[in-house]
Amino acid sequence: MTVETSPEAQAGAQAPQQTSLGTAAARNLATTTKSAPQMQEITSRWLLKLLPWVETKGGAYRVNRRLTYTVGDGRIDFVQDGANVRIIPREFGELALLRGFEDDEVLGALANRCQQREFAAGDVLVERGTPADQIHLIAHGRIKQSSAGQYDDQVTVAVLADGDRFGENALLDADATWDYTATAETSGTLLTLSRADFSSVMAASPQLQEHIRQFSALPQQRQNKHGEAEIAMSAGHVGEAELPGAFVDYEAQPREYELSIAQTVLRVHTRVADLYNGPMNQMEEQLRLTIEALRERQEHELVNNREFGLLHNAAFNQRIQTHSGPPTPDDLDELLCRRRGTKMLLAHPKTIAAIGREFNKRGLYPTHVDLGGQMVPAWRGVPILPCNKIPITKENTSSVLALRTGEDNQGVIGLRQTGLPEEYEPGLSVRFMGIDERAIMSYLVTTYYSAAVLVPDALGVLENVQIARRPE
Repeated sequence: MTVETSPEAQAGAQAPQQTSLGTAAARNLATTTKSAPQMQEITSRWLLKLLPWVETKGGAYRVNRRLTYTVGDGRIDFVQDGANVRIIPREFGELALLRGFEDDEVLGALANRCQQREFAAGDVLVERGTPADQIHLIAHGRIKQSSAGQYDDQVTVAVLADGDRFGENALLDADATWDYTATAETSGTLLTLSRADFSSVMAASPQLQEHIRQFSALPQQRQNKHGEAEIAMSAGHVGEAELPGAFVDYEAQPREYELSIAQTVLRVHTRVADLYNGPMNQMEEQLRLTIEALRERQEHELVNNREFGLLHNAAFNQRIQTHSGPPTPDDLDELLCRRRGTKMLLAHPKTIAAIGREFNKRGLYPTHVDLGGQMVPAWRGVPILPCNKIPITKENTSSVLALRTGEDNQGVIGLRQTGLPEEYEPGLSVRFMGIDERAIMSYLVTTYYSAAVLVPDALGVLENVQIARRPE
C-alpha cells in the first residue's frame, strides 16, 4: 500500500538542517548601536541666537527716552454681536484727541453715536477733495488710500486694515477735506462717527470740552517729527546772535520690562539613574531634551507674549500692510526703509516660501549671506530667517518682523540675568530639589528672560501677509 504525502510535507522534508547560530539568537549577545534621544520640536531658534542679550540685574530693565508728545497712536478694538459691531467705549482713548479722557458715560455716548457700515470690494468710501465730516473706524477689511501723483497718475498712499482709522481731524476741523480717495480692497465693516454727533456729545459734557481745549494746546509744544520735545538750537547765523537755551527732557514714567520666567520640574527615578546610565547618562539626556523644550517655549514667548512679545510691542506706526496680499519685494522694501540698520527679517517658513514664489514670478533670485557658517537667503543684504513661532491665522495670513538689534543701535535687545545659583547655562539654572518617598529625584529647571524695544522704529511688522498659493 502506497502512502501519498502533501507537497508541503515534501518541501519540509527537503529543507536543510540549520548548521550555525541564527541571527535572531545571536542578537541577544550583541551590543546594540543606538542614537541619543531625538526630538522633533527642536528648531533653528535664530531669534535666540542673534538677539543681543543684556545683563539685567534686579530683574527689571528701564527704557529711558526723551519726552514724547505723540499720543493716541494705537488701534481700535471692537465687540461683535452677531452681525452687529460695537466699539468698546474705552477704545476711544486710542484717538489722539481723546487720549487720557476717562469719563465712561461720555465715551459710551460717543460709542452709541457710531453708525455701522458694510462695504464690498471696490467700493469708494471717500473721494479726494470732498469735505471730510466724519471719522471712519475699520472693524474688519482692507482699505487702500490713493491720491494723485505728480505725473497725473494714481499713487497708493497707505493700506489700512482691522483696527485702523482715518479722518480723525474731521471731528474738530470744520474746513477739513479728504486728501486721498479710500477704496475697499476687500469686503468688510466700519463704524463712522460724524462731526455733528461728536459736537452734540461735547456740548453736553463740560469735562470733554475742557479735555479738547487742553488737547488743542498740545501742538504748541515744539517737537520734532517723531513727537519728541524739540532741542532748541541755532544754525547759519552770523555775528553775535543770541543763542537759544535748551535742555533734553525725559519721560517722567519710563517703561520697565520685568524678567519673565519659564520653569519645569524634571523627575528621574533613582533606579533609572543607578542602573541604566550606560552607555548614555540618563540624567544628562533627560536634562538636554528638557532644556531644548524650555528654549523653544522661551522663543515662543519672545514673539507672542502680550506683555513683551515682539508681535504685540511693535509700535502701530511701524506696522504696515501688504499692498496686494502676498509678500512682494516691494512690501519688503517698504518694511526695510522704515528703519536704519535692519539686522534680520523673521518669518514663518511658509511665509518664506511665499516670498520665494513672489521672487520667482518677477525673475528675481535672492542673495545669500553667511551666518555662522550657514548660508541663508537675504534681501538687500538682510537675512530672511525662519521662525515657526510666528502664528498663521485661519485665513492663511501671517507676519514678517524686521529688527534692528543692540543697545548701541537703539534696537531690540534680549534681557536675562546670569550668575544664578546652580546655573547650568547663561540665564538658566538646574536645582536639585531632593528625593521623595518614591525614590524619585526632582530637579527644578528655570530660565529668566524678556525683550525690550529701545525706540519704536527698532521693530517693524508687515501684517496680513497672504501665504496661500493663488490659483494661476
